[in-house]
Amino acid sequence: MTDSSTRDIDNLIELMAKLPGLGPRSARRAVLHLIRKRALLLTPLADAMQQVAETARECLNCGNVGTSEICGICQSEARATGELCIVEDVADLWAMERAGVFKGRYHVLGGTLSALDAVGPEELRIPRLIDRVTTEGISEVILALNATVDGQTTAHYIADQLEGQVRLTSLAQGVPIGGELDYLDDGTISAALSARKEI
Repeated sequence: MTDSSTRDIDNLIELMAKLPGLGPRSARRAVLHLIRKRALLLTPLADAMQQVAETARECLNCGNVGTSEICGICQSEARATGELCIVEDVADLWAMERAGVFKGRYHVLGGTLSALDAVGPEELRIPRLIDRVTTEGISEVILALNATVDGQTTAHYIADQLEGQVRLTSLAQGVPIGGELDYLDDGTISAALSARKEI
């Protein structure tokens, strides 16, 4: 489509194609579906996006995303357990919350250390993390970072910064529930064997 009568639609397709998991063809299909279901989907979606654009903000304390300056997790007295779970981004925090097993508070770094991308501690929320540990009565820091080179480098850096101040733990790594050994990579099998436990 190139004529001026479709310029707005083309623009919407281009914007949708920039979303994770959507390419140009998927974006085109999604936009056409939205247009066909204008009253049911497109208009409510546009209204919801406008509302989120106006109200969404990062929690000043932990970096979670919500509609208030301090998120509900940070405000909850029930979550003040002394445990602080460190994650790379908000999607990781939401994944932990979906599991429903962690009852403490979080700290979102906003990425990982990366020399190649010139991302140092100051570009992340590491200084704020160190401040929280000293001011919030944190007794345990759980490093729930991805098992990538940058994730592990970041975990080691944080561990060095907090050594001797709090108990430091990390998530266990290894065979996922329902996983078959034949489908696992060598690193996962190695981590699973190293973290084995008695039955």
